Formats: sequence, structure tokens, C-alpha cells
Amino acid sequence: MRRRFTLAAAVLPALALAAADDRPNILFVMSDDHAAPAIGAYGGGLIQTPNIDRLAAEGVRFDNAFCTNSICTPSRAVVLTGKHSHRNGVFTLSDVFDGSQQTVARLLQAAGYHTGVVGKWHLKSAPAGFDEYAVLPGQGLYYDPQIRRKGAWPETETHPGYVTDVITDLALEFLRERPAGKPFFLMYHHKAPHDVFVPKREHRGLFAGPIPEPRNLLEDRRNRRALRDTTEEVGGKHLAYGNPAWRWFLERVRYEPEEIDRWERELAGLAGDRLKRAQYRIYMRRYLQCVYAIDENLGRVLDYLDRENLAADTVVIYTSDQGFFLGEHGLYDKRFMYEETLRIPLLARAPGRIPAGSVSSALVQNLDFAPSMLDWAGAAIPEAMQGRSFRSIAEGRPPGDWRSAIYYRYWMNRAHFNVPAHLGVRTDRYKLIYFYDDPRGSDGKTPVAGARANVGERFWELYDLKEDPREMRNLYGQEAYGPIAAQLKERLNALREEYGDAAFPATASP
Repeated sequence: MRRRFTLAAAVLPALALAAADDRPNILFVMSDDHAAPAIGAYGGGLIQTPNIDRLAAEGVRFDNAFCTNSICTPSRAVVLTGKHSHRNGVFTLSDVFDGSQQTVARLLQAAGYHTGVVGKWHLKSAPAGFDEYAVLPGQGLYYDPQIRRKGAWPETETHPGYVTDVITDLALEFLRERPAGKPFFLMYHHKAPHDVFVPKREHRGLFAGPIPEPRNLLEDRRNRRALRDTTEEVGGKHLAYGNPAWRWFLERVRYEPEEIDRWERELAGLAGDRLKRAQYRIYMRRYLQCVYAIDENLGRVLDYLDRENLAADTVVIYTSDQGFFLGEHGLYDKRFMYEETLRIPLLARAPGRIPAGSVSSALVQNLDFAPSMLDWAGAAIPEAMQGRSFRSIAEGRPPGDWRSAIYYRYWMNRAHFNVPAHLGVRTDRYKLIYFYDDPRGSDGKTPVAGARANVGERFWELYDLKEDPREMRNLYGQEAYGPIAAQLKERLNALREEYGDAAFPATASP
């Protein structure tokens, strides 16, 4: 049993945390680019994930969880701060996180939690607010990764083995060596399944059979204004199933020459749709093999909680930093506000608190993670946080005034793979996206390094997610949807005002 804080030890902390032994531990598990359909509990039919599914069976599954900015570094800053990119200062992959600002780790540490982070960090500055950390430099390696530990930053040490196993070993080390008498807060962050999708060697034979294809794998994108410039000639990462983008993918796995030779034989003589389908199978096989290792390793951690009688006193949250295209629209990667990369998996388990097997359709965002964890810890939620705790929703007590729309903004205009910057609003039924091209960065002045701006190319997309869940028909400009578009523009501007995002561009119709 955890010891109580005494008045002799610290009067004010004792008063603030009077029920310290009742506060749960918090285990926050976040993978990288893990799309919800690649989790069994979400019914995608691609893979069985029995350990991740345990969280859904024993807790709650959120079906409408979303990120605020579908790219790694900004998303992680949002998770830590509970604030949008324009408030936490991390707009792009190039920005350095200011670790002096208020974060959920700092606040839980001050509240008496033993705090730690292991695995992918990807914020450039050293982790702050953590009693212990062991993180990858940058993206890290899939095999024999380098690790930076607290007290030795930026020095690294090599950990032999597969990265998902190594990160789990570090998580278990943190759990075993935590001090007695304190609740713990651990951010357990996986590198996988981020590209270039290097699976554990023992898993390379998995998923050898047919893999279900999305209905729009072979979509003709020539009429998609937002995608027509993301061509092979300008990097083409999104066109993973066409040359030379496929060559780019193969060459990044150059330390597996035998695999590349096998793939080349598998693809020999194919063309057109047959080639795209074969390339899709190779891509998905690798991706799912990486996911398999995450599920396997989460099982190790859940088993540890069971053995040590910690499961009943631990809130476990599983999510991803953003979604990912799994062949939809013929794409992979992320960035866009389309459903596949906007949506994130979100499962939470807390025995005795969260009803087992429950499902929520509430609109939540990664903006809400920090407030929710503070709420479970019984700690005050700062007014500066722009998110809101979803604890009451998870526990089956949804508030009557929960949000009815979410706000999204991707800032990296044409900086990578020629994806235009955009922002938008999503309700339970409709989505309005405003794409814009501008050579200026997040401050509206500084040029974005490597940007290929098409200044003046600004346009809207509107989707009815009930009638068109795959977002195949842009309804913007259709007379019948004029009133809906006008209402959504008003909602978009209201959200921008609410969140204080008044920077370029104006959302008036181009």
C-alpha cells in the first residue's frame, strides 16, 4: 500500500493530496502511426491484437478520437501540453519543444507521482518533468537502437535487439525500480510502426496470405485537387505504389538486401493495377508485422501489472500520435485531415472506474489527454490547457455540454511531399477543409525550408461523412450544400477564435 503524506512531511502537499493512496497509477502507451483499423477491436479485419483488445474488452473504446495536427513532433507536443500547436510552439518537425513550459509530466511530478518516459521522444530538447527517462534520439533504429538516459543527455548507449522489445524492457525496468509509496506515471512510447516498417526477424513470415484491400485503393486521384500535385516527381511518398516512390521505399531498407531481392521477384512482370495491389500487399505485410510486435510486448507489460497486483490500481491508455493511410485513396503516410490520418485509436482501462466493454462516440482529441490524466490523478487542470478531460465520458458519465466539433491544422505547407497546408472543422457528420498555399511559415513571415509553394492555390473541400464515409465526393460548391458550408465556416472561425489561432490564412472563400 502506498504511504500517506503526513503533515510533518509537507503540510500543503498533504492537504492537496489527502487521498494519495487512492490515486491510480497512469500508464500511457503511444505507438507511432498506428491506424485504428490495424487494431482488432476496431474491426478492420487486418490483424488480431489480443493484448490491445484486452483494453477494449476491459475498458472503453473511443470511436471518434482525433489528432490536432497529423505529424509526429507537433502531435507529441500537444499530448504533453494539452494545447494546440500555435500555443505550445511546435508547428512542424523542425521545431524544438520548449521543455520549460507546463506539461502533464511536470504537473504530475509536482503532485507526487514518480514520472518516466521510455521510447520515442522526437521533441529535440531533453525531456523535462520526468524522474527517469530512456529515449530514442530522433526516430531511432529498429535494430540495436541508441538510447539517451537521464543524466547523460545527449550521450547514447546501444541496446542490442529489436526496438519494440528494447523499449518494453525499459518500461519494465522503470516499473520494477520505481520507489515505494508513490503512484507512477509512465509514458511508454513505441517507434513502431513508423516507416520504414522493419519487423522483428522472427515475425517476417506473418501475414503471408491475402490482405483485405480498401475499396478505394485504386482511386483515380486526378480530380483530387489536394492530391494531384503530390506526384512521384516531387517525392511521391504518398504514392507508395508507383515508381519511383516504391523505389524510395525499397532503398530505405537497404540493409535487408535479401528482402529487396525477394520483393523484386514478387513484382517482376506486373504492371498497372496488378502491380499496385502487389506493392500494397508487401507494404501491409511489413506494417502489420511491426504492429504484431507492439501487441506482443504490450502483453508483457499487462502481465506484469497482473503479477504485481497493480492492474486494479492503474489507468492504462493506448493511442497513437496520429492515424495512417493503409492504402485508402492509394496512399500511405499521414498529414492530411482525411479520416484515415485524422482519426487515432484510443482505448482506456481502469478496473472499477471504467465500465468494461463500453464504447463512446464522443468527439475527443489528443488535446484532451493531459487534462484527462490530471483528472484521474486528482490534480488541478490549468486554465491554459485547451483540452478537456474525457474521464467522465470514459467512466460512463458523459457531460451534457461536450464539444460538438473539433479543430485541426497542418502547418507544413509543401515542406514534405508537396502536401499543402490546411485547416478545418469536423462535426459528427460533416467535415470542411481549407487548403492553402503560402511560402510563409507558422508565423506568417518566415519562409518554410524546402517549401514548394503555389501561392494563390486555395480551395475548400466538404464531405458528408454519413453518406460518404470514405470522403470520395467533395460537395463544396454544390448549391444544396451551400447553407451547410456557410455554417461550417462560421464554426471554423469560432473555433479559431476560441483557441486563439488568429494567424494566416484568412478563411474567407478564395
